[in-house]
Amino acid sequence: MCAYRAADDVTAPAVAPAATRRRPVLRQYELVEKVKGYDPAAEEDLLNRAYVFAMQAHGHQLRASGDPYFHHPVEVAGILAGLKLDSASIATGLLHDTVEDTGATIEDMERLFGREVARLVDGVTKLNKLDLRSPHSAQAENFRKLLLAMSEDIRVLLVKLADRLHNMRTLHFIKKPEKRQRIAFETMEIYAPLAERIGMDQMKAELEDLAFAELFPDARASIMSRLEQLRRDDTGLIERVIDGLRQVVAESGLEADAYGREKTPLSIWRKMERRNIDFEQLADIMAFRIIVPDVASCYAALGAIHGAYVMLPGRFKDFISTPKPNGYRSLHTTIIGPEHRRIEVQIRTEDMHEVAELGVAAHWAYKQGDHGTEGKQYRWLRELLDILEHAASPDEFLEHTKLEMFPDQVFCFTPKGDLIALPRGATPIDFAYAVHSEIGDHLQHAKIDGRIVPLRTRINNGDQVEIVTNPRAHPNPAWLSYVVTGRARARIRRYLRTLKRAEYIQQGRESLQRAAAARKVTVTDKQLEKIASQFQQGGVDDLLVSVADGSTAARHVVEAVHPKLKETAGPPPLSQEKLKFPSLADSERSGPIRGLPAGLAFNFAGCCRPIPGDDVVGVVRTGRGIVIHRCDCHVVSRLEDQPERLVDVAWVENGARAPARFVLHVLDEPGVLGTLSTTIGNHGGNIVNLRLKPFRHEEVEMIIDVEVEGHDQLQAMGQALLANNAVRSLSQHG
Repeated sequence: MCAYRAADDVTAPAVAPAATRRRPVLRQYELVEKVKGYDPAAEEDLLNRAYVFAMQAHGHQLRASGDPYFHHPVEVAGILAGLKLDSASIATGLLHDTVEDTGATIEDMERLFGREVARLVDGVTKLNKLDLRSPHSAQAENFRKLLLAMSEDIRVLLVKLADRLHNMRTLHFIKKPEKRQRIAFETMEIYAPLAERIGMDQMKAELEDLAFAELFPDARASIMSRLEQLRRDDTGLIERVIDGLRQVVAESGLEADAYGREKTPLSIWRKMERRNIDFEQLADIMAFRIIVPDVASCYAALGAIHGAYVMLPGRFKDFISTPKPNGYRSLHTTIIGPEHRRIEVQIRTEDMHEVAELGVAAHWAYKQGDHGTEGKQYRWLRELLDILEHAASPDEFLEHTKLEMFPDQVFCFTPKGDLIALPRGATPIDFAYAVHSEIGDHLQHAKIDGRIVPLRTRINNGDQVEIVTNPRAHPNPAWLSYVVTGRARARIRRYLRTLKRAEYIQQGRESLQRAAAARKVTVTDKQLEKIASQFQQGGVDDLLVSVADGSTAARHVVEAVHPKLKETAGPPPLSQEKLKFPSLADSERSGPIRGLPAGLAFNFAGCCRPIPGDDVVGVVRTGRGIVIHRCDCHVVSRLEDQPERLVDVAWVENGARAPARFVLHVLDEPGVLGTLSTTIGNHGGNIVNLRLKPFRHEEVEMIIDVEVEGHDQLQAMGQALLANNAVRSLSQHG
């Protein structure tokens, strides 16, 4: 066993740009021997012909370093050979720049090297010509063709990544700083995420580190200096930690190897930025890998590690039973390990380790028999093509293809690995509706990477999202405040319209029953159907809705069903004119609302739940006094032709309070209600009503009506409630 694994020199993570010194270029026989070393059946003749053709085609061309240009394609071929790729890929690496930079054509490639190599060279050439920041239609079309080529044969991307890696290793030879910055930015934004998407972690790490060194040299130098100081202060620490882990695993009777490594400067810097902490506050800058013979041994080693050390809750992930979409498999856990250090431990087999380091390249070895299927396993490429085919314009098309490296879209996955493309800022609600409308309509809660999250959580690139549904669950009006997709928004609004109509039908029915009972008669749906047209309504439901929203008086409907009641009817209901409601300027009164007649009862509408800060209006309701609605409430919009029923009101300037409603789904645990009540009290809220009912196993639904002074207080209160670990979901009305 050893502390560090010796990586192949063509894919080892960079230490610093200065480390990319000039070295002798691979000679023809050296390259062939390197390929035949892992593939005895390699097409030696193809490799020799490609080597000679590239050398002659590039002639006396020079690179910025002063080296013959021919050195570049040979180095690219060497990187691909380090990945143990097939002969066609190695030949493509040698030839990838000939069509773009020399007089050679794709027809020459096919005639001299065959259709397979020609197709690969053509795919790489299109990407070489592409300036991904250009808005022109031709560039967008090139990118579309690249994606198409990649979806058919992922080796196109492998060659291009090797090309970019060597260019980054020699970036410091370019004299113009703006050009170096542009290339480094493209690498960080495009190529490193592409490498990550196909599981090539080692390639991604070096690309990112080289770009980081160019874009943020001071930050990288500072982190490297601190890492060096840490090594001096803790001489032999990694070896001692490995010895401790090795001893624990060996005592369990397992054969295992162990390796240690520091996290990359970029990953450390990102964590410092994300958490807003200093280097000294980081506790887990080291990661250790334990390599075991088989899957069963992975779990046995995990048990031994957890039995010997304290595990940090919430930091265990099983990517063996649930692999990442790019094929990554491993067990991850964080422990307080040897010497009381907080360390991350990854447990995997040798095959898993190879896939973790090389990704798709580990599958795309020379031994693969069918080179036409591996690329097709990456459904995300085909999904991107489908998105692109429906774009309205080339510029829009290019924007929608920018993968995770661009700011306007995120790409996440279902538990089965299916790709879902969403706008940036999308939530699990948007995700649910993108999968299927019915899933969104019955969304109960969501998990991201196995953890339950609030539904307002923003999805990040690469997240695995799981939606848990319940037939009794339905869209919540509060969702409209944080969904971003039109599909989700339209579907939620559709449900709410249906829901409100159902509520109004019930409310209208109850109002009619009360009015009929007061007159000692009954009213049936069959009777209502006969008189609905008298009130210009299309049916019973429409009539009941009109009663509920106040546009039709329940007394009038009862009298229409029983005409004889008109003969004994009491005095007509008070009208606006007879009440002589004063205007807002004429009357002030105590309480939250000003502009109301003295002594007249009022209440707040349950449909729109106005709170201080909302523009409000009073609506005259027979038997209910005045109901306070928001001005934008649909009930008010229906009364535009009945201005006599509207009263000009407003909130008092100081001290106005009105009830808002929280609906929470919480764990049924001792003390939860008291904690939530305290949270509301600490934010100045006054609970005026509380209802509890079973929701599902180990959870209850709390409906809490709270008097608040405005939206700011309501939002702060909601966020504080949601921060409680017992709260699984929260919606607010008001």
